Amino acid sequence: MPEGHTIHRAARDHHKLFNGQQIFISSPQGRFTDGASLLDGQICLSVEAFGKHLIYNFDQGDVLHIHLGLFGRIRKSKLPVAEPRGAVRVRFIGKTHVIDINGPTICRVLTKQELLTLINRIGPDVLRSDADPDLAFKKISKSRSPIGRLIMDQSVIAGIGNIYRSEILWRQEIHPEIPGREIDKPTFDRIWEDAKILLEIGVKKNAIVTVKNAPSSKTRYRERVNIFAKDTCPRCSGSIRGFEISGRRTYVCENCQPRYLNQ
Repeated sequence: MPEGHTIHRAARDHHKLFNGQQIFISSPQGRFTDGASLLDGQICLSVEAFGKHLIYNFDQGDVLHIHLGLFGRIRKSKLPVAEPRGAVRVRFIGKTHVIDINGPTICRVLTKQELLTLINRIGPDVLRSDADPDLAFKKISKSRSPIGRLIMDQSVIAGIGNIYRSEILWRQEIHPEIPGREIDKPTFDRIWEDAKILLEIGVKKNAIVTVKNAPSSKTRYRERVNIFAKDTCPRCSGSIRGFEISGRRTYVCENCQPRYLNQ
């Protein structure tokens, strides 16, 4: 599943391409025909992200909500229009570019009130300037769930995915199995600030980069990480343990990330 930086990068790019333009919208696959007909020809006012949710705002008050889920994919190409590749749920055609979205988990038109309902159930997004981190801390500080589960819960903090979870907690020397209620405010602040820094780097580089002073990648695999899916800790040379939290694989160095916080 794409992490928050991917969706914010898409929102930024699509806003630049479509802001203030009349957009022609279709559903080559046919599964979004009614929604595409409603939106077709409207002017796109803005494109924004809330965590892993991509939101297109149109001049007639309609909102398109996209969530890529595990298998969704976005393709961008310059005009002229080419034949769709695969099952394209929704196609946007602007003045210069075509955006195709394949296989999203969610592709639906919302009213403004429905959008507000969606936003209210999403946790504060570390990449949004209007986010209130205190809302996340209040939930975490009352929870017995492990911090490794809580920071990936999109209703607690929006945008952090599986790779960032392992990397942020390693960088901040926090064991992912420590209960949320044992995380004090200064420790939470470190998690929040590091998440913000790393996801902003992700938006800029369009890749997950958590290694300090990492050189540019010359391969197709652009992610550069410290412990995710690794065997050895780069800090202490100890073994990395992999295990599941809420059905997703996480990684920890138990030398560098003790089970008890030094508070």
